[in-house]
Amino acid sequence: MKLKSFLKLVEIQTKIASMFPFIFATLFSLYRYGSLNLQNLGLMFVSLLFFDMTTTTINNYMDYKKAVDHDYRDNHNIIGMDSIPVNTVRFIIFFMLAIAMAAGILLTINTGWIVLILGVISFFLGIFYTFGPIPISRMPLGEILSGFMMGFVIVYIAVYIHAPSMAVISVKEAQLFLRLDLRETISIAMISAPFVFIISNLMLANNICDLEQDIKNDRFLLPYYVGVKNSLLIFRLSYYGAYLFIIASVVFRILPYFSLLSLLSFPIIQKHIRMFEAKQIKAETFVLSVKNLTILSAGYIIALVPGLLF
Repeated sequence: MKLKSFLKLVEIQTKIASMFPFIFATLFSLYRYGSLNLQNLGLMFVSLLFFDMTTTTINNYMDYKKAVDHDYRDNHNIIGMDSIPVNTVRFIIFFMLAIAMAAGILLTINTGWIVLILGVISFFLGIFYTFGPIPISRMPLGEILSGFMMGFVIVYIAVYIHAPSMAVISVKEAQLFLRLDLRETISIAMISAPFVFIISNLMLANNICDLEQDIKNDRFLLPYYVGVKNSLLIFRLSYYGAYLFIIASVVFRILPYFSLLSLLSFPIIQKHIRMFEAKQIKAETFVLSVKNLTILSAGYIIALVPGLLF
């Protein structure tokens, strides 16, 4: 298999969706705790990247295997388009999963039970997002779950690996104890909320554009149940929610005042929202949600940098 086909199979261009929360959380850890563990940073990066590529490959594999529409399977799914042998796809899945798990185990050894528990949950949900008799991706939960796992869980773990004292699990006399810094957990939930919203919107936009194709392939997702009109309303309000949480995080002094600079992206995001509401065609307007994710996330990250310097 050619490198170009591999990169298409893992949809390398979409990995930025998981890297943005990871980068932001790393900078936030430096800002709030003045802590950075380079070894843990490297291990999480490898585990996150390879697991993200694994789940994407599983998604493409399962879509190919379960496709009812032969035109989609042969001319739209990368496995059929590039005639990639199914056995090769399976090998790639297990190989990448092994790398992700190995890095995750090493990270757990360095940090403790919290990473193990959250990692196991993430791996389980990631794999069964598209795998199994009733995969999550074929239910009206995919957008919410994707946003939560990639928006909140990645941020939480990426902060925790540098500041493990904010949550501790211990075993004493056959009893399991969890000591959780509630204030810090709420703070992380607030700063991660923008990522939860914009990543969920990326999935929602994709599902709105693919509504007819999904119905043909027996995939009944959120837009099918609530309708396109309501889906577009959720799409709009989610971006507004992202900005409101940025403002709230500054008001409660979780983020520096410089983070308000990220609000400068609002007019561009608003313009893209209106363009997508006017036309929902995958080849033409889905890219608007990708641009929104990039612009809002990059602005959110860049606006945090001055807080590290001043």
